[in-house]
Amino acid sequence: MSETESTERPERHAPHGPLARSPWALPSAIAREFDPGRAKGRSRRTVRDWIADFTCFFAAVLIGMIGADAVAANPRISQDLAEFDQILGALACAVVWLRRRWPVGLAIAMVPVGMASDTAGGAAAIAVFTLAVHRPFRYVAWIGGASIAVVPLAYLIRPDADMPYGVAVAFGVLLTVTVIGWGMFVRSRRELLLSLRERAIRAENEAALRAQQAQRLAREAIAREMHDVLAHRLTLLSVHAGALEFRPDAPRAEIVRAAGVIRESAHEALQDLRQVIGVLRDGDTDAPGRPQPTLAALDALVAESRAAGMKVVLDSRVPDPAAVPAALGRTAYRIAQEALTNARKHAPGAEVTVTVSGTPGGGLTIAVRNPAPPGDVPNVPGSGQGLIGLAERAQLAGGRLTHGPGPGGGFHLEAWLPWAS
Repeated sequence: MSETESTERPERHAPHGPLARSPWALPSAIAREFDPGRAKGRSRRTVRDWIADFTCFFAAVLIGMIGADAVAANPRISQDLAEFDQILGALACAVVWLRRRWPVGLAIAMVPVGMASDTAGGAAAIAVFTLAVHRPFRYVAWIGGASIAVVPLAYLIRPDADMPYGVAVAFGVLLTVTVIGWGMFVRSRRELLLSLRERAIRAENEAALRAQQAQRLAREAIAREMHDVLAHRLTLLSVHAGALEFRPDAPRAEIVRAAGVIRESAHEALQDLRQVIGVLRDGDTDAPGRPQPTLAALDALVAESRAAGMKVVLDSRVPDPAAVPAALGRTAYRIAQEALTNARKHAPGAEVTVTVSGTPGGGLTIAVRNPAPPGDVPNVPGSGQGLIGLAERAQLAGGRLTHGPGPGGGFHLEAWLPWAS
């Protein structure tokens, strides 16, 4: 008997059939051991299994030889009974090889065999040990209890030559209880190892899922940031390129100015793209490179939009924009930038009003409004994606964003962001 028993998973499923309604029913467990379908599902013995089986067999033979010598030297046992004892013990040692296939049936058969033969004592102990390792406690309780109950009867039929009856019974009961306890310990240890293995596998799977989620969030962050950064620049390119297309006879000075804006916007777009990808790749928003825009850069954003031909009114009620936290100011800047970009695309020619207000502890509010455009409203493909990104950005910052049509066909957008005191 050794802890090198096979690491096959201990049985945890309840028996099936009418007798399986009671968790302490044994006949269904025995019937299941003789199920042909179950026999086909067993795996082949490994090298470790063979070593464990040989160890158990030799242990049963060694204990059986000691028992056979004790029976032969016991004057209280006749010669015929001693020979029968040894034959029965040899057969019991042989059937030890069936302990993996029929642990319950073998343990039950060993109860009367162990009572009738001292030579079969080792095989009986191996059978009880195997039962305790491979089957739940309800089987061990029934069969182990029966094995303990027949110990007094066994020593009454075949008294020990050296020990008194009471001592021999106590020794036999203690030995059986020790074997059962050892087997249950091995089973508990095996279940613990299996549980730890399952937890490790589950932890690895959860770590892989977290890594995949982190990658997905990173991709979403890159897409959101690229949309917010590039949409403004590309809109400027579109406006000035459209002006050159529809007014090829414009004065040379206007053509030069438009071309300069296009070149500068393209250069800024490339710089912004490199910065966004670099920062998100490093995972550090404070990485060196072009400075991230904050609320203090809102004046430059409005001036840039005015230079592109927009009518923009900025109403900043924040006493010191530079005092606004960098992360909060960057979020407010991106919201205003996307709102101006949308107004330029969907309401060309309309006057846009940008209002910024807030105090530490009271939050920061950004409101962008515009009336209906003087001409036809252009149909821009993919409309609405930028607003979805702004709502997500505001939510991630702990704030909220609302938008919708305004009176007279206009549009308004308002965002509130928390500003810690």
